[in-house]
Amino acid sequence: MTTLTPKKTAPQMTAEEINAFLKQVYPQLNDDFSDYLTTDVFPGGCTVRLNAGERHLRPGNTVSGPSLFTLADIGGYVCVLSHAGPDALSVTTNLNINFMRKAEAGPIDGHCRILKLGKSLMVYDVTMTAGPDNHVVAHATGTYSIPPRRNG
Repeated sequence: MTTLTPKKTAPQMTAEEINAFLKQVYPQLNDDFSDYLTTDVFPGGCTVRLNAGERHLRPGNTVSGPSLFTLADIGGYVCVLSHAGPDALSVTTNLNINFMRKAEAGPIDGHCRILKLGKSLMVYDVTMTAGPDNHVVAHATGTYSIPPRRNG
């Protein structure tokens, strides 16, 4: 497997800068809550967290699929913003998810890694873990489109 060059994997933003940026350009993500946040940004990836509460549960006290799907998508968005630059117009072009086991209310961490970062696309995967034993509850792969650089 080919590895990325350090230049392409060096983050351009910290977790704190990402959280502030998301609050500015995507305020509806969390509304009055702080359910989805970036906890770490590192070369070639990031960690995002869903603080899953009652509003994320479906019958059976299981965190809903759409909530986990959002965590996977936010993980990709954070990766592309932190590594390709803070362009709010980066968009998901593909996202596939596999649900492994039940996730209950509480913190769910999305461990994201960039598989390929090009000029116009970024491919990533995210492993979501939860519970006291950090069991894998879901795994996703996705692609983000990176808009061309604008002059001015």
